[in-house]
Amino acid sequence: MKQLLLLVLPLLLFSKPVKIATYNVENLFDAQYNGTEYEEYIPGKHNWNRRMVEIKLNHTAEVICDLDADILGLQEIENTQIFQRLMQQLERVGCPYRYHAITHKTGAPIQVALLSRYPIVKRHDIQVSYAPKVRNILEVEVEIQGKKLTLFVNHWKSKAYKGYESKRIKYAKALQARIARLSPRKEYIILGDFNSDYNAYLTLDEKNNDTHGKTGFSDVLKTKIDEMDILKAQKGVHYTLWKELPLDERWSHKFYGKKSSPDQIVLPQTMFDGKGIDYVNNSFKVFKADYLFTKRGYINAWRYKHGKHMAKGYSDHLPVYAYFDTKAYVKEHSQKVAMQSKPIEYLYEVETLKGQVLLKDVVVILKRGRSAIIKQSASGRGVMLFACAGKLKEGYRYDLLVEGIKSYHGLKEVTHAYIVKVKQEVSLEKYYKTKKMLLSHSLKQNEVIKDIKGRYANKYLTIDGQKFPIYFKKKKLTPKNGSKLKIDYAQLGYYKKLQLVITSKKDFSILE
Repeated sequence: MKQLLLLVLPLLLFSKPVKIATYNVENLFDAQYNGTEYEEYIPGKHNWNRRMVEIKLNHTAEVICDLDADILGLQEIENTQIFQRLMQQLERVGCPYRYHAITHKTGAPIQVALLSRYPIVKRHDIQVSYAPKVRNILEVEVEIQGKKLTLFVNHWKSKAYKGYESKRIKYAKALQARIARLSPRKEYIILGDFNSDYNAYLTLDEKNNDTHGKTGFSDVLKTKIDEMDILKAQKGVHYTLWKELPLDERWSHKFYGKKSSPDQIVLPQTMFDGKGIDYVNNSFKVFKADYLFTKRGYINAWRYKHGKHMAKGYSDHLPVYAYFDTKAYVKEHSQKVAMQSKPIEYLYEVETLKGQVLLKDVVVILKRGRSAIIKQSASGRGVMLFACAGKLKEGYRYDLLVEGIKSYHGLKEVTHAYIVKVKQEVSLEKYYKTKKMLLSHSLKQNEVIKDIKGRYANKYLTIDGQKFPIYFKKKKLTPKNGSKLKIDYAQLGYYKKLQLVITSKKDFSILE
């Protein structure tokens, strides 16, 4: 009877689509000293001990069990010993994985691994570098109902600690070299933590750019392609499944409020060709169990505070997953929208963008934090870049690629913008509006008004007898009623009606 069940099990598993996922568990270390640990995970220091390991194992197993993937790539597993303990814990809680593999890079603090409910036929380490701390890529071939599927589990160099792009390019080149030796008909999935956004060529930090803008993920792995084009793509070209989601949902990691998409599932043309195993269209998702978030909405990462482990939290990454099936991929019928060059005025005519918009010759006339006001001409419309202007400099001209917009209580905002070209520095005086223009009530939202004086009371500023709503973004900056103010810079914002917006304490002073 037991032998019969083992024969029938693979058929039962594949009677439904296969769920494949990747999860960076955030430093699953054991309590044995090996000499390669990160400082925070040296046994006996920083409150890292056997009890802490058990809690971390329990939390990791909880996520994996609830995720319920058939095949799961893992990152940041210290070694075979802790990996075995994780599998034992999964079996104890009723979520066993019969098949498994892990890399064996001597000297590396952490490894990548794979859990599978399907038989593993082959496994292989792809060596990226002979340097001891550079992680290997894990190559695993599984058999699903007589069909072979290869998975490449990755964990590329982070952007911290001299995380230059050239180091990620080494991973991409090693992976592409292996793919080049595969049959053109080979079915494979690339997954893991790439420490690169899905649009890495647009989001590469200047401090890590030692490659003249070339990126491992977008350029070497060739992931710039869209879904409709992957159907006829050549070997070595790949589609990142992040493009399946709306712009605001494209993130699995958040660092100091900045969202990113380092955790990837990446596919070649053979996973869309109607043969063997195919991607189930629109099945890519981020796993967002409630307990993976704090009450304030942050990712509930493993807690390390004041130099000690706190026995709380899970990981600083969220798992991502997708489904695959022997049924043929169902392609999209929508037409591809080409990038269009448009003026800022166009953004006020539409509620959403169907494709990318190129804004040429925009000038950053006011920047505060990661937000900014831009204009293309002194007499033209301005628009706000909300939390996407981190790389821009006030007083410079750019060409920008815009992917997302929204209206927030009537205020038009650009939510996703990227630098295409940096141009010259410009004088800003002609772009600012004056008190006379404000008093004439001829201005529209997203203008910047300079050098005005008035008296503040009850959320209004009175200027020459006229009252204007005024809003201080930081409540502690709000002056006392009756205060006379000199405002150096104010955004003309909109929250159900036009209002003056003061963002920073450096933008105004109290005269009396």
